[in-house]
Amino acid sequence: MNGLHIRKFLLSPTILFVALLFSLTICAPQLSHAQLVPPAPAAASVHITEGPAIESDKDGLAIIRWTSNNPGGSAEHFGVVHYGMDAAQLNQTAKNHIQLNQSHPETVFRVRVDGLKPRTTYYYTVGSMGVPAESIP
Repeated sequence: MNGLHIRKFLLSPTILFVALLFSLTICAPQLSHAQLVPPAPAAASVHITEGPAIESDKDGLAIIRWTSNNPGGSAEHFGVVHYGMDAAQLNQTAKNHIQLNQSHPETVFRVRVDGLKPRTTYYYTVGSMGVPAESIP
C-alpha cells in the first residue's frame, strides 16, 4: 500500500478501522462519479477525414466506416447512416452507439446496415448525433 505502512502491533478496533478507511479512501482507485468525463466543447465544424467506405459486405449486411474530427459534446454518440435504393429518397436509417474518447482528435465510426437485398444498388449518407447528457442514466 502506498503511504501506509503496517507493522505488527496491537491496534484498537477504532484505530484499525480508521487505518483501513484511510487505505481504501486514499490508496484505492476511485470508482464513483469522478470518472465521468464532462462533455467536451462541440467542434465548430465536423468533417470526414477518411471514408466513408464499405468495410464489410456479405449475407445481406454491410458495415460502413468513416473517420471524422472529434465532434465533441456528449461522450455518448451514434454513427448514423441514411440509405435507400434511390439517391433522392434515403428513407431508411441505421445507427450504432459509440463512446467518444474526448482526448482523441479523431473518431472512427462503424455502422451495421442489415436487411440489404443482393445485387441491389444502395445510396447512403453518413453522420453522427450526440445523446443529450440529461438522457444518460
